[in-house]
Amino acid sequence: MSGKTFVVSAALAAAILFAGDAAAADLTVTVTGLRSDQGTVHVALYDSRDGFPDGDYILEDRVVPAASAVARFAGIAPGTYAVAVYHDENDNDEFDQGFLGIPREGYAFSSGAQALFGPPDFDDAAFGVEAGGTAIAIPMTYW
Repeated sequence: MSGKTFVVSAALAAAILFAGDAAAADLTVTVTGLRSDQGTVHVALYDSRDGFPDGDYILEDRVVPAASAVARFAGIAPGTYAVAVYHDENDNDEFDQGFLGIPREGYAFSSGAQALFGPPDFDDAAFGVEAGGTAIAIPMTYW
């Protein structure tokens, strides 16, 4: 391989490598309105209508202290996402529910999507993540 060919090949490889990084974005999710700073907040990120908000279809998730309630997702592709959140006040890693599935702990969805007789659709919770990064706030709901 000649010197010129090597330099051009190396430059092309570097451009491809760094192009992937340039397309990545960061998402910061701040959960507000917690009734206490006890336990943890579970934040699940979804990128598809399929299975939202089933735990088997989570793209990425974070468990953060309720005292801070800020989750960061770094290096995700710009696009359309939805977030489901619950406040695990007793820190048992479960979304506690009572009679007829009535939530005993706080929960919320992005874009203000409401749970009425079941979880909202992906489209109701969807929001865009831009290449430069996106920050959203999600207010917690309690029964």
